[in-house]
Amino acid sequence: MRSLFNSNWDATDQLVLLRFSGLLLKIGLTFFAAETFGLSLNSPLLYWSLGVEALYLLFSFRLRESASRNESSLFIALVFDTLFWISWLYLTGGATNAFISLLLLPIAIAAVTLPKWAPWTLTFLSTIAYSLMIFYVQESPMAHHGMDMSSHYLGMWFNFLISSLVLTTSVAYIAQRMRKQDVELSFMREAQLRQEKLLALGTASAQMAHQLATPLASLRLLVDEAAEEAQELGLEDSSILSEMNGALQRCEKTLHSLRAATEAIREEKQSLQTANELLNTLQQQVLLFMPQVKLELTLLEDDQYESSSILTDASLLPAMMSLVENAASASLDNIGDARVKVSVVIAAQSQRLCISVKDYGIGISKEMRAQVGHQLIESEQGMGMALLLSHASFERLGGQLLLGSVVNGGTVAEVSFPLQLDAALIKADE
Repeated sequence: MRSLFNSNWDATDQLVLLRFSGLLLKIGLTFFAAETFGLSLNSPLLYWSLGVEALYLLFSFRLRESASRNESSLFIALVFDTLFWISWLYLTGGATNAFISLLLLPIAIAAVTLPKWAPWTLTFLSTIAYSLMIFYVQESPMAHHGMDMSSHYLGMWFNFLISSLVLTTSVAYIAQRMRKQDVELSFMREAQLRQEKLLALGTASAQMAHQLATPLASLRLLVDEAAEEAQELGLEDSSILSEMNGALQRCEKTLHSLRAATEAIREEKQSLQTANELLNTLQQQVLLFMPQVKLELTLLEDDQYESSSILTDASLLPAMMSLVENAASASLDNIGDARVKVSVVIAAQSQRLCISVKDYGIGISKEMRAQVGHQLIESEQGMGMALLLSHASFERLGGQLLLGSVVNGGTVAEVSFPLQLDAALIKADE
């Protein structure tokens, strides 16, 4: 059994312990310290109130896990706690009770754990209850040794009001800022882990590319020798050799492009390029490497062409090619045709260029959209490594990748880049 003083308790268990401690405090003050602190025990409803609260805490203890994940459930629990505190205070002396400030406890919990409206609501409820207890306080306690105690109780009420306002403003603001910082730190940790994965992938890719250079050179020699032997034997038209030569040329060109891209990224070579130029280059690469893909391009108008420059480097085109390849595969699996629609628009308000790649597949779920491009995912199509690398390439250039669904079916991958308004900027590679 978990120790009562275990420091590894989560927030839910700590809250449960705090609420049970509050009940034990009420029981202790009621049965063992009533005369010491001048508590009034005239009402028989007091013991019924404590019994109902004990049953309620036992019931809420069984549902603590589900309640802790829901802000509304936690707020309702704090409202009940406030009502139980109000009832106990009212039945033990009301405004004359020395422990009236314990009404601040649910407010403090709400200020730390819930949105701003929650502590304000509890403050309003507690202040109304305290004000009514001040109004209906009996006249006999208002005089003590011939002194008028009304000003003292009024000062206590005013002090309670100031304390509750401090909790609902300063403490709630500090807690909200800390939660925001926790979210930012979590995002930074995820980004760091993603960068570490990408670094590992990049290192492995560079090593494998270096290892592929020698086998490709050997294959080139063998294919050339086979072509010469075929020519000597009069077999000039060899389809097998032609296909082998074409595949080998593609491997050699890809390896050369990888080396060039690695060198350009290492030296941070960047250049300005318009959206239409990028899409035209993308179309040429698709025709060369993926001739089976039917690419539908929607370019910018002439009056928008000059203002569509974005910052690019050697990693952008392969990243866009990866999006087209994924879209073509999804369309092919769904409709039997590798159709992909690529369009570009300029968002004038945000000064960003948006390039969308639409497929005609079955689409992806909402949960999958939140994970794709941010982490490796096991699926029938693969692990999402291509999208992970593409997302990293877009982020390096200030871009953002968003995935969305289409009403009629399919998925849209939208990439947005900040526009480079200064067209006179000198290209970094010139």
